[in-house]
Amino acid sequence: MADDLKKKAVSGVSWSFVEQILTRGVNFVIGIILARLLSPTDYGLVGMISVFIAISQLFIDGGLSSALIRTKDPSEKDYSTVFFINFILSILFYFILFFTAGPIASFYKQPILKPFLRVIALTLIISSFGCIHNTLLTIRIDFKTKSYISVATAILSGAAGIWFAYKGYGVWALAVQSLSATIVCTLLMIILVKWHPRAGFSKESFNRLFAFSSKLLGTNLIRAIFDNAYNIVIGKRFSAASLGYYGRAGQFPIVANATISSALSRTAFPILSQVQDDDERLISAYEKFIQLFAFLSFPILLWLCACARPFVYFLLTEKWAECVPLMQILCVSLLTNGITNINLNLFFVKGRSDIVLRLEVIKKTIAVIILFGSMFFGLKAMCYGQVLFSFIEFGLNALYTRRILNYGLWPQIKVMVPCFLCSMIVLAEGLLFSNLIEIPWVSLTVSIVICPATYWLMSKALRLYAYQEVSELIRNKFKLSE
Repeated sequence: MADDLKKKAVSGVSWSFVEQILTRGVNFVIGIILARLLSPTDYGLVGMISVFIAISQLFIDGGLSSALIRTKDPSEKDYSTVFFINFILSILFYFILFFTAGPIASFYKQPILKPFLRVIALTLIISSFGCIHNTLLTIRIDFKTKSYISVATAILSGAAGIWFAYKGYGVWALAVQSLSATIVCTLLMIILVKWHPRAGFSKESFNRLFAFSSKLLGTNLIRAIFDNAYNIVIGKRFSAASLGYYGRAGQFPIVANATISSALSRTAFPILSQVQDDDERLISAYEKFIQLFAFLSFPILLWLCACARPFVYFLLTEKWAECVPLMQILCVSLLTNGITNINLNLFFVKGRSDIVLRLEVIKKTIAVIILFGSMFFGLKAMCYGQVLFSFIEFGLNALYTRRILNYGLWPQIKVMVPCFLCSMIVLAEGLLFSNLIEIPWVSLTVSIVICPATYWLMSKALRLYAYQEVSELIRNKFKLSE
């Protein structure tokens, strides 16, 4: 059993990283091209409606996909029930967005948002056809198939978006990219994952799954509203261009962080679920995921913080210069984000979604106070507020892991400290090259060569656990130690 779990973890982490790196790498290149063709205002318009799409998606799924993943040996009735709920709710929420598009456009004083939202909202219905297929791949820890689908989707939808942007369609190029991505992904899911509903709706299945997912829905809903609250406030209080700068500033560190966080977190949930009844093994596996995240994420985020100016100037041109200070601050705010996400998996696998909901209410209450307190001092102050909140959030989560599993804040910090100290050297080197070398591409080239090499050598010298595991992974012999 232990060996089988290791093999699944190895395969899951490996292919999840492949998917994340390739997909986000493609999207990264496409994003740079689009940013050069489009304006900050175009991106700001998309940011204004993001909260409405995100909330709709949460209600449509209702946390039922996570409930399926957690369920041991879900039945065909379970899958079919979730499929039909997703489909019916997707139609319902599409019509809600269709008829509220006008008031939303009036709220932001942007008439174009009315037709734009009505088109983007079609993704809700389309994606509902592939909801169970995606869940099945996660349950099977089949990220190999997911990687094929994600890369193909990114390339095809990106090409469509670039073509429309080049032809001068402005913000509609982003709508085309979003729609084509949803269509391609859904079609590939249906083709490659051999599943179709074989049973009807089951009230018993729904009641059982919803008992867990209802609290998860509340948690995710609170989180989604807050995650998009900055878009609402900035879009309303400042301008579409300001929101575009803010969104672009966060994109690069978020991509870097999410690539690692998603790969580990998505693998962590099904893996940890299989040892949910053995606290010792659960903590041991969880600690290894924390170490891996810190080892991979810290140096990248701090390097981006140090090299933000040459990075933005070289890739996006100086028209995006206002992104630089915002990007540096947001890099710091994301340091504990991935660990917090993995942290929450402990509560989910223990069936304590009630604790997650309680935590979200507490944390988001604090976050809203910080948000509205900082909005009067400008965009930079709002970003600094996110730094403050990220550390508060991590501390509160650790408080509850200590209560549930006797694994609190200090043990988690001790795991991360060596990686953080090595990453601070990367930060210092990056700042040095960024300030001494004026030509952006030269500065980036030097830091890209020297900073990773320094970090790798320091990690090797300190014999960090994560270094050893990543080395094994590179040699295709990655294994989770007992």
